[in-house]
Amino acid sequence: MDKLRSPGGCPWDAEQDHNTLLKYLLEESYEFIEAVEDKDRSAMQEELGDLLLQVFFHSRIAEEDQNSPFDVEDVARSIADKLERRHPHVFGDTKVKDSDEVLENWEKQKATEKGRTSAIEGIPLAQPALPLVTKLLYRSEKLDFQVEIEKEIQINKNINADQFGKLLLGIIAQAVELGIDPEAALRSAAKGLISDIQEQEQGRITS
Repeated sequence: MDKLRSPGGCPWDAEQDHNTLLKYLLEESYEFIEAVEDKDRSAMQEELGDLLLQVFFHSRIAEEDQNSPFDVEDVARSIADKLERRHPHVFGDTKVKDSDEVLENWEKQKATEKGRTSAIEGIPLAQPALPLVTKLLYRSEKLDFQVEIEKEIQINKNINADQFGKLLLGIIAQAVELGIDPEAALRSAAKGLISDIQEQEQGRITS
């Protein structure tokens, strides 16, 4: 990667920056997801290599920054340090009873490290609406927010993932027939959920 970015290297690679590479990072991520879903071990290996290339590429570009340079060694060191901090039950003396407690501790440590004062901070709000809502609900549960969700369609507790997928597909199909954009509708609901969380946070501050 260093040779590709250096004088005499590849003109295309030399022209890239963090912004121009973002679409490739997304593309390679989706290709890896597809390989996992297809249980294609060979493709998984290849796509992980493509993802690793993105890490090296961005890290090499970052070396050239005049104000805050870093390289792939810095990237590797930072994630190693983070894994140790976030796993005090492995690298320290903290005791946990199960994986749920591990996740709760992870969220608390992350909030402390980053100085976050809101459950919304750190959630990429520009991501698709479905993972956005999923993350918001996860944070709400882990941080004990009592958000009210209108559950007009009651799901059988014995439903499996395939059955739920078909149910969700049917709801989306009806929305499309009515001229409703499902993504926009869910994003609007997500904004309402964010407002509910923020109101509860403000209440906690003033109480």
